[in-house]
Amino acid sequence: MSEARINRISNEKGDGGPSLSGITTFSGLNYFIPPKGTTAERPSDCPPGSIRFNTDSAHLEYWDGLQWLEFEATNDELGGGTGSNTGLGNRAVWGGGYSPGGVNIMDYATIATLGDAQDFGDLGVASYSFSACSSATRGLFSGYAPAGANIYYITFASRGDAIDSNADLTSGREYTNALSNSTRGVIFGGGSVNTIEYVTIASLSNAQDFGDMSISGSQIKGCSSSVRGLVMGGAAGLYNNIEYITISTTGDAQDFGDLSSTRSQGGCVSNATRGVYMGGITAAAPAVGTNVMEFVTIASLGNAQDFGDLSRLDSRDGGAACSETRGVFGGGDPNAAPYPKTNAIDYITIATTGNSSDFGDLTDARNHVNACSNGHGGL
Repeated sequence: MSEARINRISNEKGDGGPSLSGITTFSGLNYFIPPKGTTAERPSDCPPGSIRFNTDSAHLEYWDGLQWLEFEATNDELGGGTGSNTGLGNRAVWGGGYSPGGVNIMDYATIATLGDAQDFGDLGVASYSFSACSSATRGLFSGYAPAGANIYYITFASRGDAIDSNADLTSGREYTNALSNSTRGVIFGGGSVNTIEYVTIASLSNAQDFGDMSISGSQIKGCSSSVRGLVMGGAAGLYNNIEYITISTTGDAQDFGDLSSTRSQGGCVSNATRGVYMGGITAAAPAVGTNVMEFVTIASLGNAQDFGDLSRLDSRDGGAACSETRGVFGGGDPNAAPYPKTNAIDYITIATTGNSSDFGDLTDARNHVNACSNGHGGL
């Protein structure tokens, strides 16, 4: 067997090299370095299958003929953390919040364990009222105060700061919310609109119109199975509506049923079959915090049923995330002066009913926080 060791082959201009055809193999003892560049430097005149390293995201990506997509290395059993929050399992990440003033804090915890959350990194902007949704590899944060349109993303497996995707919602607004399946993120409401829009999580281009809800406003919460998304409650007078969409299509939301009372500013979690609305405020005059939790069966239609109670009343504007078995709910305030923020995290077992239990604490007490995970019911 012969061996050729060549440092460089190029054309006469020095701007190209040879094309290899037939059966060609490459071997190296340590590594090879692919072409690299920023997101803005991505070429669009390359053949399908071209590979490069994105220096903004620190991930390999490939050109499919229409768009650049990241190589996905999926691992549900991320684990990590310190103290009692160690072991393997899906990861929840809380982003942003009000403490007072907007913060860029991101915390994470392993959902299958118990213990305090740890620092994940920083969001791209210090603000609050972000929506959050996710695939098994990537989380998206968007639609924040005041009237933010940017979409920031994280990679669950690699802790670090969020990255501006250079993609935007169709309009800048605050108090949006979101749900997702494994490929598509759906962002809805916010400000005073009834807009529903969607993004492809892996490619991160600008959001596109999906349809409309029958109600308008902010703080409308959502959860999903892999097929269907539910939107529940909301502000601007407070609603008890539950509506549904089919995530893989587009179109207006349809009536599903009702919550037991008008609700807003709570949190939603789901496995593949059941969605749970947690806490928030009711329409009592004045609106007061509630610890009530209710559930629905996502594939059917009908009104919500009692699930149990959160261990605390200071649940307004907390952030919820979940695995297929467990939901976690962190942060919030009691909607009563002087509006003390909490760092408490509660958890429930989604497939059963019953009251929540203490999980641990966030790194910082705050409200207007949202969360996502790499193992929710839409995956």
